[in-house]
Amino acid sequence: MTIIALGVPSVSRRVGPAPVGGPLVDTYGRVATDLRVSLTDRCNLRCTYCMPAEGLDWMSGEQLLNTDELTRLLRIAVTRLGVTRVRFTGGEPLLAKHLEEVVAATAALRPRPEITLTTNGIGLHRRAAGLKGAGLNRINVSLDTVDAEHFAHITRRDRLADVLAGLAAAHRVGLQPVKVNAVLDPMTGLEDAVSLLRFSLEHDYQLRIIEQMPLDAGHEWSRGKTLGADEVLATLQRHFTLTPDPAPRGSAPAQLWLVDGGPATVGIIASVSHAFCSACDRTRLTADGQVRSCLFSREETDLRALMRSGADDDAVEGAWRAAMWAKPAGHGINDPDFVQPDRPMSAIGG
Repeated sequence: MTIIALGVPSVSRRVGPAPVGGPLVDTYGRVATDLRVSLTDRCNLRCTYCMPAEGLDWMSGEQLLNTDELTRLLRIAVTRLGVTRVRFTGGEPLLAKHLEEVVAATAALRPRPEITLTTNGIGLHRRAAGLKGAGLNRINVSLDTVDAEHFAHITRRDRLADVLAGLAAAHRVGLQPVKVNAVLDPMTGLEDAVSLLRFSLEHDYQLRIIEQMPLDAGHEWSRGKTLGADEVLATLQRHFTLTPDPAPRGSAPAQLWLVDGGPATVGIIASVSHAFCSACDRTRLTADGQVRSCLFSREETDLRALMRSGADDDAVEGAWRAAMWAKPAGHGINDPDFVQPDRPMSAIGG
């Protein structure tokens, strides 16, 4: 069994200016319906693959979109650009004081988008019910290991119990399916993958294992120092019977496998080794109001400056459309001239 690579678009590239209406399309014909919104670059963990132990220089409050600016962009995305799914990320989005307010404003939009959240889970046990009440549909919790010692090494914090409490609370209030996102440590990751899958099966969570990507603040990522999807899959197959999920994958980043005949699944997101750029349907908004057409973009479009200069919705929409129209064919990680983005993952959003 192998992981399917969806590569880069093979269709002819369109030329000319971006369309002024209709779906949020790029020159390869891909339509962006999934908006990833970073609410803050701050985080209360210091994961080794993301940021240094001392943290980073955080954005100032003035740099960040305020609530009115953010809700305006969400309205434009949903009502004008055809976005049907909104995922709030960070940094750590639970550190954003306006999270519930923004979720509720998004839930009030028509047509109503699906609303999800990616979080490290710290503090989630106190806020899961409130987020559900505000309109959050489901949740992804980042958890790279269920071994307390490994967790403390990876995150540089002793907070595993808090994350587990957050997961349980999310499941209890109905933020389902609860998904667990794991980026495996190169030293302990294969052992952790097996334990994570057993843990997820036991608690009715859905595990998604994500290849480590070149988005660390120190730009120290090296292909030879990370675990590839094929190696992870082979390890899991020694402990579980995995068969490909027959359901169409569509634009989902994870290729799914039925575990021991199903219905439980495990997903592997092979962003590096088996790219799925040809099916990408995502557009990204950073906490400081920059549109990114790709997670690995080295160019951004400043919607914050447009709004603060008095631009109307037509102008903001046009700038967003132009940014996505120029989306590259693929992320280019495997190209010999690939250059890592200046921003780390915490400043871009997942």
